[in-house]
Amino acid sequence: MIPMVDLKNQYLSMKDEIDRGILEALEKTQFILGPNVTAFEEEAAAFLGAKFAVGCASGTDALHLALAAAGITEGDEVITSPFTFIATAEAIRYVGATPVFVDVDPRTFNIDPALIEAAITPRTRALIPVHIFGQPADMALIEAICEKHNLLLIEDCAQSFGAAIGGKMTGTIGLAGCHSFFPSKNLGCYGDGGMVTTDSPEMAEQLKVLRNHGSKVRYHHSVIGFNSRLDELQAVILRAKLKRVSGYNENRRRVAHLYSGLLADTGVTPPFEDGNGIHVYHQYTVLTDRRDAIMKALGDAGIASAIYYPIPLHRQEVFADACRDISLLVSEDVASRCMSLPIFPEMTEEQVREVVRVIKSAL
Repeated sequence: MIPMVDLKNQYLSMKDEIDRGILEALEKTQFILGPNVTAFEEEAAAFLGAKFAVGCASGTDALHLALAAAGITEGDEVITSPFTFIATAEAIRYVGATPVFVDVDPRTFNIDPALIEAAITPRTRALIPVHIFGQPADMALIEAICEKHNLLLIEDCAQSFGAAIGGKMTGTIGLAGCHSFFPSKNLGCYGDGGMVTTDSPEMAEQLKVLRNHGSKVRYHHSVIGFNSRLDELQAVILRAKLKRVSGYNENRRRVAHLYSGLLADTGVTPPFEDGNGIHVYHQYTVLTDRRDAIMKALGDAGIASAIYYPIPLHRQEVFADACRDISLLVSEDVASRCMSLPIFPEMTEEQVREVVRVIKSAL
């Protein structure tokens, strides 16, 4: 059996440190916004090169809080990618704004900068590029577009913790970077968790107020806020993993490059590294016209595989009315042919070779 991700072996490799940290946190009984949350925020900000990091309850909440703190509201439009998890667009709708979907680059699957300006209207207030699967979006072009049109830039880094482009970590380029710590992520906890990074002290302060019921001082509420605080026990786990995340990412790259070499000349298109940044391979996603046959063969051999994402957001039922007349051909083509293979830092060369052997036999 080869799973998509092996969280058990990863836990066992640091079991003593995590268990000890959790027990210490239990003994201190400071469970809400406790010392581990504060320490993790400081350590994560330092790792990424951001001035501030504000923990919250999930990656979805990170997007929601960032948009709310940035003042995005009803009547505004926010440009983003249709080839991503729905949380990106959900958060836009949470604040009353309208998501505007722009097609993706056929190689990187990230939003295509060449198509962005045509989607800008007088109501456009912000742009959310998604660093999909750990590949940084083309931030130099995107930044230039935002500056030209006076748009706020908010990065969706749910899949790119530790990725970098132009000498900067993703999440430190725009006004805010939104991170997810879902268990399967490059830096994942053992439940839900999220974080917003920013260099703006005003943004950081507003995020802290919004995540805690709109309160800066206990029982004094200046705005309507939310209950979205990173859990103290999850922060213990994240602190332990943060020390190791660079190694995790290097091992993901090792696995990915081995896959790509072994899949050469099979007709399966491996992920494209554009050379503009450091891809950290949250997923190893290929394109193939033989997806069903390959997935069946892998399943029969006890090897996991997955499709991220089978339906682009502009084709989802929830957006059907608003996007009835929209056709985003690249996203639709990628969604029809993409599939993700197992990838995790602990994956062995033998496991990678077995996955590729089964794929070749299916072809």
